[in-house]
Amino acid sequence: MGYDLPGKVAVVTGGASGIGYATARALRGAGAQVVIADIDERAGGKAADDLGATFATLDVTSPASWQRLVETVTKVHGGIDIGFLNAGVSGGTPIASLTDADYRRIMAINVDGVVFGARALVGPLERRGGGRIVATSSLAGLVALPKDPVYTASKHAVVGLVRALAPDLAERGITIHAICPGLTDTPLLDGAKAYLEEQGMPLLRPEDIAAAVLGCLAGDETGHAWVVQAGREPIAYRFRGVPGPAGGVKPPEGFRDPKI
Repeated sequence: MGYDLPGKVAVVTGGASGIGYATARALRGAGAQVVIADIDERAGGKAADDLGATFATLDVTSPASWQRLVETVTKVHGGIDIGFLNAGVSGGTPIASLTDADYRRIMAINVDGVVFGARALVGPLERRGGGRIVATSSLAGLVALPKDPVYTASKHAVVGLVRALAPDLAERGITIHAICPGLTDTPLLDGAKAYLEEQGMPLLRPEDIAAAVLGCLAGDETGHAWVVQAGREPIAYRFRGVPGPAGGVKPPEGFRDPKI
């Protein structure tokens, strides 16, 4: 079934730049009312002005900040229909030199930001009769990056969370997906862009990811991890079923993940 975007209220975290900004622009182009939620007030405010959107300050690692966001958006726009949980940071620190602060920062933004966001949005979306949630993971959420172990752990957590939430949220009329992009030309690449281009590595554009996000909003399927690679159409990653116990014992429901 289709999902009409005109008039829908969408919250985009990390919307001041990169994938968040590109998705906010695509949502505006499709007729949605967009709230750019970002901790960078200057960049976020400018992005909102450029797109004809609304800006709201948000620290994704703070439950209180999420509560204020929901209250503000509900007051201004009447409710929330779509949440794009996109805010994230890169890692790159070897485990032997990883500081406590490095670890907490990566996990707080990449994992807590999605957990707290999903928790805060479920009620408002359900009150609107259902809605859509999309979370930004990464190819590192499906394969291991040995040089970036904590980032890998954080993005695996996002994929696992999305798959586990999907059945319960479906009963509430809410779909949820994870987007797993390959290398994308965003500020998170830092100084690696020139090296990657020298090596002939194709980079995705933020607009490619935005198109995949809008694709997630269109249908009623849920619980997928969508692989987005340069030159390919987005594809739902197919997880192999985990073998059950021997001896004919029936595994717990969902153990082999037959539905999603």
